[in-house]
Amino acid sequence: MNSSNGNGSMSTASSSGAWDGRDQFPAGLRVLVVDDDPTCLMIFEKMLKTCLYQVTKCNKAETALSVLREHKNGFDIVISDVHMPDMDGFELLKHIDSEMDLPVILISADATKQIVMKGVTYGACDYLIKPVRIETLKNIWQHVVRKKARNTV
Repeated sequence: MNSSNGNGSMSTASSSGAWDGRDQFPAGLRVLVVDDDPTCLMIFEKMLKTCLYQVTKCNKAETALSVLREHKNGFDIVISDVHMPDMDGFELLKHIDSEMDLPVILISADATKQIVMKGVTYGACDYLIKPVRIETLKNIWQHVVRKKARNTV
């Protein structure tokens, strides 16, 4: 799925096989990454693909929200930058939280206590400080499992 328009762009890179929740887990985890910085998007894509995750990337929050609405149940987790020009990560998080049942990880180079606490208060399942290490990304599947477990209880 590759798409581009004047309102932002989105592209998808798949790993081998989709996650079916059983024997391949966590390979194939469907991740939507949102960041206005093309270099960060490229780095995240490479690292997430190394983890055998399916990656869709968007350079605008509005585009990401449209993709999420169009592809209900198409993603397992969202990773979003906090500071973006069209809509910040907190606003995107609010929309996702009210419309969908997806875990959201916020990322930023901004490590101030106030911003990190705002992310957690708004409902982010994690807040990662850039640069993010691949070891951290290997474990994002745990947020998906926790979210699904809470919904079945």
